[in-house]
Amino acid sequence: MLVGHTLQHKPDENIVLQTVNLTKVFDSGSVRVVALRNVNITIRKGEFVSIVGPSGSGKSTLLNLLGALDRPTSGKVFIDGINIFALDDGEVARIRNKKIGFVFQSYNLINRTSVLRNVEIPSIISGMSSQSRTGRAMKILKLLGIEEKANSKPTTLSGGQQQRVAIARSLMNNPSIILADEPTGNLDTKTGKEVFDLLRDLSRKYERTVIMVTHNHELADATDRSIHIRDGMVEKEVIHE
Repeated sequence: MLVGHTLQHKPDENIVLQTVNLTKVFDSGSVRVVALRNVNITIRKGEFVSIVGPSGSGKSTLLNLLGALDRPTSGKVFIDGINIFALDDGEVARIRNKKIGFVFQSYNLINRTSVLRNVEIPSIISGMSSQSRTGRAMKILKLLGIEEKANSKPTTLSGGQQQRVAIARSLMNNPSIILADEPTGNLDTKTGKEVFDLLRDLSRKYERTVIMVTHNHELADATDRSIHIRDGMVEKEVIHE
């Protein structure tokens, strides 16, 4: 279904995500803002990459395009060799639900329902059976050390626990890519380090590709590689030993 009108672009089977001349312009008529300009990055399977840069540099815009939450003005995003923006919106949504998990600074949890239900949401959308998704959600919550909170409401949890719920939710459909936008931004230093360590374990132990936007240079230096964005362009890339 995806082949035919889809350009395949996979020179290396270890490349899970790649952009080609990715550009995003926000044009409100009177104001035209170039948020990203010809961004070319390549990210490999199991890599933990940080995206850093000053406020307004285009970091979150880039993450939104990588996660297919928005469409570029021009350029391409390849996920597992598929040019995703050559697809229609329904196909893009299916790829996003299957291959990508999201973790946000503000957790984005639904406070009126339980932790368990929050974690199950992506698998409800994908059509997983009730029994299968509950079993999987409990297994992930146990892995993250918060299974006893399954029936609690998110508002009764600490910030660190809420972010663990958000990470659990991101893992429900077994995605190959985790996109994290300032995941430690609302947390104290100790809790932020714990959340960071969880993301690093996902990369190292479970071969998930993790891409994290962060203002924290200490955490960025602890990832495999940092991509520095300034004025909508890649300023430099730094490999960390």
